[in-house]
Amino acid sequence: METEIKRTSTKDIIAYLTEKFPQCFSIKGPVNPLKIGIFQDLAERLKDDETVSKTRLRQALRHYTSSWRYLKVIKVGSFRIDIDGKKVSEIDDEQANYAIKTLKDSQEKFGNKKQESIDGKKNQSAVKKPKSSNNANSETKKRDSNKFKTVKSTVKKQVKASSLPLKPAESATIKLGDNVIVQLSNSPMKATITEISGKDISVQLDSGMIIKTQLENIYSK
Repeated sequence: METEIKRTSTKDIIAYLTEKFPQCFSIKGPVNPLKIGIFQDLAERLKDDETVSKTRLRQALRHYTSSWRYLKVIKVGSFRIDIDGKKVSEIDDEQANYAIKTLKDSQEKFGNKKQESIDGKKNQSAVKKPKSSNNANSETKKRDSNKFKTVKSTVKKQVKASSLPLKPAESATIKLGDNVIVQLSNSPMKATITEISGKDISVQLDSGMIIKTQLENIYSK
């Protein structure tokens, strides 16, 4: 009997999902928003497929839904689809705004890394020159402005978090499919429980992104 080879790379698993569920996944061309909780549907369909583990499947799904190509289609009025490509729910303002923020943060992070690489190369070949007083004043104003933006942003997040009455979830009552609030840093977000494994709990945010957290960060609505 021939032994089946495990698929371990994210790229291979996404290609495999595209082959198995062409109405749902896409490698090139248009991509569709996925149903919230689709991980459980995939796990059920692939339960007899020993080439893909749940852990690798979850990682691949997280990679797929975190891509810029995917986040760009999370827009108000668009519909999420299930494994067979059928429309199941419409995307609302909250989901669309979260996707926009996630995309912006990701692009800024990538841009900063790219700029740091360019600056690093320039610093290696350039001779250091003393900064003029004008440059120093400009740098000081820029730092003060950034500090103000950071404080303003932090206050906004704290106000938003405190405005929601959060009730800690109990391990004895939570179950798969429950709609909950997950606390990430100072930002509470709506989510759906997709897997419970001991102390680790996997949830899918309204944006479609799946994250792993623990009971202490889960709250009942």
